[in-house]
Amino acid sequence: MRFAELIAAGEDVEGEARLADTLLPRGARVLDAGAGMGRVAAALLQRGHRVVAIEPDAVLVRQARETYPGLPIEERDILGLGPDDGPFDLVVCVGNVMVYLAEGTERVALAAMRDVLAEKGRILVGFHLKGRPPHAREYTVAEFEADLTAVGLRVDLRSGTYQLHPANDDYGVWILSRA
Repeated sequence: MRFAELIAAGEDVEGEARLADTLLPRGARVLDAGAGMGRVAAALLQRGHRVVAIEPDAVLVRQARETYPGLPIEERDILGLGPDDGPFDLVVCVGNVMVYLAEGTERVALAAMRDVLAEKGRILVGFHLKGRPPHAREYTVAEFEADLTAVGLRVDLRSGTYQLHPANDDYGVWILSRA
């Protein structure tokens, strides 16, 4: 587990959480969709937000519970979200979740995240465009942004990093809201 090793070595792994935190008032309601081992959700919880984390991989859910005792994490898939699960001020979907989804389910996942947003809620998404992790598929900017439009989302900001460096061809970070 790459992030477990980085955390154990004392490396900074909270870039996504820092950006997410800047998008929120204190005590906001946040969904970490595809939470992995829970590092982003735990960082947001520590910053005073009300966090719910979901992750479909039982091994990662178990690791999250061991690494971050008290973290509210459910073994659950994004595709199973419904409007009654919200509302959330922010949905965080980072760490390549979008490129691990089964091909053809992207619009379902994006619509599910849209449906749990509060009235002025936003979605923070990030994934590799090049140099993808093993087993991750290619998902181009054009495909992603066409899928966003198709499900009624708009791009408020596109960047190349969680520190808001200019957009590039290697990594994509988006802040989205309802169109």
